[in-house]
Amino acid sequence: MAKGDTRVAIITGGAGGIGTAMARRMLVDGHRLALLDIDGDAAARVADTLNHEVGSNSVLGVAGDVSDPGQCDQAVSTVSDAFGQVDILVNNAGFGACHIRPDGEKNLLTLEELTPEVWGQFFATNINGALHMIRAVLPGMKARGWGRIINVTTSFFTMLRSMPYGATKAALEAGSAAWAKELDGTGVTVNVVVPGGPTDTPFLKPESEMDPAKMLKPEVMGPPIAWLSSDAASNVTGQRFIGGLWDPAKPEAEAIAAAGSAAGWPDLAAATVIWPD
Repeated sequence: MAKGDTRVAIITGGAGGIGTAMARRMLVDGHRLALLDIDGDAAARVADTLNHEVGSNSVLGVAGDVSDPGQCDQAVSTVSDAFGQVDILVNNAGFGACHIRPDGEKNLLTLEELTPEVWGQFFATNINGALHMIRAVLPGMKARGWGRIINVTTSFFTMLRSMPYGATKAALEAGSAAWAKELDGTGVTVNVVVPGGPTDTPFLKPESEMDPAKMLKPEVMGPPIAWLSSDAASNVTGQRFIGGLWDPAKPEAEAIAAAGSAAGWPDLAAATVIWPD
């Protein structure tokens, strides 16, 4: 990557798992990063570790709850004060069934368990949090005519299987497709990246009884994140990339074609029978 391609990124939920794996890959390209996490101490520890690995103060740990729009605004202000601006936003923070029950991925939450409070917790982080962060970074991105919004959703299988986690990620996927159209021509792109299946992170507890050896590794998210953060992807928006299908050993064009498709479900739009004038 050319020196001019290096940017400032915020990764939400950056204190572990997929967030940290994406951060480590982005550091290879010289980006400066802020790891925003509700666990501020963990974010600071990971930032210290990564700074030690790269030998510079390129990573900042920031405490913040994305479900609170005020904390999102403050986080963006903190990062802007430290690094000058925010060019890239990766909405990775997530609230899953394992936060309600450790075995929530194996024994799915029932309707009886989905009280308004539980339902609201999922939406507050997984979709509202992404919206709050986008609104916080968007004015600066639009003013500079350059920005990357990358939303981490999930597989379609999970969207149809796990409630309300799947519903929140479906909402974020649909929002990504809509926001990409809204921001077309502004220099700000909106895309989706997913692992492509269960991933070996602390998000999945031992009670899920999934074999880590058979799971995807969080590092599969690195190549598509790195490419989408580069100037090479300036005209790419409204797309979804599956990390598990991106083969770094292949030429970039082949990897992109194998892993990418339109975000959302544009094929379903063809089933619309009547659209009012």
